[in-house]
Amino acid sequence: MKDQAWNRSVRINMEQRDKKVMCVGLVCLDIISVVDKYPEEDTDSRCLSQRWQRGGNASNSCTVLSLLGASCAFMGSLSSGPVAEFVLEDFQKFHIDVSLISENAQFSLPTSVVISSISTGSRTILHMNRNLPDVTADDFSKVNLHHFKWIHWEGRNAEEQVKMIQQVEAYNCSLAQPQRITVSLEIEKTRETLYQMFPHGDVVFVSKDVARHFGFDSAEAALRGLYHRVKPGAVLICAWAEKGADALGADGFIIHSDAFPPETLVDTLGAGDTFNAAVIYTLSNGGGLQDALTFGCRVAGKKCGFHGYENIAKISEN
Repeated sequence: MKDQAWNRSVRINMEQRDKKVMCVGLVCLDIISVVDKYPEEDTDSRCLSQRWQRGGNASNSCTVLSLLGASCAFMGSLSSGPVAEFVLEDFQKFHIDVSLISENAQFSLPTSVVISSISTGSRTILHMNRNLPDVTADDFSKVNLHHFKWIHWEGRNAEEQVKMIQQVEAYNCSLAQPQRITVSLEIEKTRETLYQMFPHGDVVFVSKDVARHFGFDSAEAALRGLYHRVKPGAVLICAWAEKGADALGADGFIIHSDAFPPETLVDTLGAGDTFNAAVIYTLSNGGGLQDALTFGCRVAGKKCGFHGYENIAKISEN
């Protein structure tokens, strides 16, 4: 009987290892202009370079997860046309499953114009979205959840996303703990409607902006002040830029990781998405919370030392 139980445990662990991580949220086009310094208003200046890049929080996290070695899928809305074709080709370049994308031909793809300053490493974003609809709980009901071990939501259309998570909770009820899908979510924007998502994640990422909105001036203060909003046993994580990141779980102990800044600060665009992905990657592969937090800060810090994401693959090899 012990051998049978052990064999079953090994089989379940192998099955979980081979399952995918899904990220639900936004994909957009980033038009990135790299400049020496942020331009003054009403001036004419040259860019050092300009490029198109697939963007959006959930989309970026998929890129990082894939580069770290995870099998992942993106779920979100996409328009049609040449820009959408560029986005799809880029997803495929990074071996990201796009079978769950909902196409909306009558809308335009959201676009972000990004000014990336070499002198400070800052990124200034102007975002345009002509109301491309987000995926709904009805869309999500068509997903075969058996293929996934972890699903991450970028907080957007919160009421629909809570319904999606409730579908996962219902699915998990029939499974043993090792087979259940872990739910993580990111509450980044200071929008009241997003705060209803707090109690629905096993792992909840709350942004520095949201923490400050609630009146907290440090990651530790934010975790202690906001932990009552998450469900019992959940992990609450808050990254605080150059001050690193903190996490708080059911044991009541704050875990901290320092930041790992690059030698030269080059590009902070997507650093938060990179941090989230690296934490998810570690936890979804059985790593501990301290290791996940430290790895998240390390990978996000390295990413700030170069443009784009491709070099993250080299980080994972070291």
